Amino acid sequence: MSRASADANEKNAPSVKLRPSSADDIGAVAEIEKACFGDPWSAREFESVLQAGHTIFLVAEIEGTCEIAGYVVAMSVLDEGEILNVAVAPELTGKGLGGTLLDAALTELRRREAVSVFLEVRTSNEAARSLYASRGFIEVSRRKSYYRSPVEDALVLRRAVIG
Repeated sequence: MSRASADANEKNAPSVKLRPSSADDIGAVAEIEKACFGDPWSAREFESVLQAGHTIFLVAEIEGTCEIAGYVVAMSVLDEGEILNVAVAPELTGKGLGGTLLDAALTELRRREAVSVFLEVRTSNEAARSLYASRGFIEVSRRKSYYRSPVEDALVLRRAVIG
């Protein structure tokens, strides 16, 4: 996705505010997860992430409502970061929200002094791969049969975090 097309899509995006996730968000986050992924995380897994304390777990809330439009989960250990999960409600995809969430996680990882950031993506997920490429992620390896439903390889992507 070119920056111009991403910007054009962002004009159609609802106005959102990003904020740290809370226990009250878990149900909505789990519903978005189920709608987006064949092998979704459970509500319990999101609760564990929230309780871990060292993770980055942000939600995009549509301004003036309590509706969750999407979320991002990331973590850092020493000088490495990892994007664990990014999703946007299906009816709101293609409007720049995924990029907004990803950028917020990258900013926080930079603040936490991560030098490199990694993530996995399905080989067939062209939209996500395009988003990640637009943010400077490059393929560094492949994990055979990493995903289960359906079985598919994962591409491992990496990007340097610049000061």
